[in-house]
Amino acid sequence: MFFMRKKTTIPTPAEALPGRDRPIPTAERHHVSGRPLQGPYPPGAAIADFGLGCFWGAERAFWQLPGVWVTAVGYAAGHTPNPTYEEVCSGMTGHNEVVRVVFDPAAISYERLLEAFFESHDPTQGMRQGNDVGTQYRSGVYVHDEGQRRAAEAVRAAYGERLRAAGFPAITTEIREAGPFWFAEDYHQQYLAKNPGGYCGLGGTGVSCPTGVSASTAEA
Repeated sequence: MFFMRKKTTIPTPAEALPGRDRPIPTAERHHVSGRPLQGPYPPGAAIADFGLGCFWGAERAFWQLPGVWVTAVGYAAGHTPNPTYEEVCSGMTGHNEVVRVVFDPAAISYERLLEAFFESHDPTQGMRQGNDVGTQYRSGVYVHDEGQRRAAEAVRAAYGERLRAAGFPAITTEIREAGPFWFAEDYHQQYLAKNPGGYCGLGGTGVSCPTGVSASTAEA
């Protein structure tokens, strides 16, 4: 996915592309489950947003988990409104390739999603993931409330200790408040279900993420 795009510095809002007022067209329903990508979602459903490299493979890692109601891919943590894929890949929007996970908290915990997130990629690589280099491939957790923030910080700290013990450098995962999520184009949604032999650059470290981590245990 655009291997030669190697911009690794996030632009300022003044430098970013202007974008557009209208959303870009995308799919209405999930290619695998048939559920609506943009809602309405079931009562009590929660949302989690993760960036972990190329969103084609990243999305598949989540839609297969029991308790996940629907997933979608898009762009977040940048400046440009309603960006296109080509604009994001230029490095001039500031966005990350992000998976939105809509889940039932009674069936799967946010901490379990964090474990899947950390184990599905190498969170120590900065502005890249494997051969994919650029700001849109950075590791990020974009939180929707303080509970998610505390959980993300606790799991990041615990996993960082395990990675250091295994010889990895420090985790570079950013944890930020979730801003606007711009749904990606139709052909990106559930890409690997539509193209089973398609590219997936995701690869974990082989180090398991601690289970049962919470903000309270991390502070103890």
